[in-house]
Amino acid sequence: MSSQFTGILLYDGDCPFCSAASTAMRQLEGVGVVSWDEPAAQDFLEAQFGEAPFALFFVDSEAETVWAGRAAASELCERAGMPVLVQDIVDENYERVADAIQSVMGTDREIDPYHDAYPLADDAAALFDDVAANASRTHVPDSA
Repeated sequence: MSSQFTGILLYDGDCPFCSAASTAMRQLEGVGVVSWDEPAAQDFLEAQFGEAPFALFFVDSEAETVWAGRAAASELCERAGMPVLVQDIVDENYERVADAIQSVMGTDREIDPYHDAYPLADDAAALFDDVAANASRTHVPDSA
């Protein structure tokens, strides 16, 4: 089974910051979004990290890379064509924004400290199509 998506954003659907990140992906054809708590996403994270860390993740099957946390937010900004200033603000303030959102939402769940780009593990790569099958399309086609 080959997926229509080459990139997948794994995000907390209850988080306004993460939801905004998923909305920014609408410019990118081939990128889908999956809620972090979907069983396929949990299986993927277990295969990739040996646990299911709670953070924002962007997976690119063609680049064979998984970006996490701050790195995921920065990668998403870059791919969405955000100005460098916005990219820098997101990168420098990721933890503060996440903490503020947690405080406002009243959640006790701490974001796990994953903030790098990681090579896509073979076991996780084998699950990519399963995760992608649960993805929602974010790309809004031009109405031209």
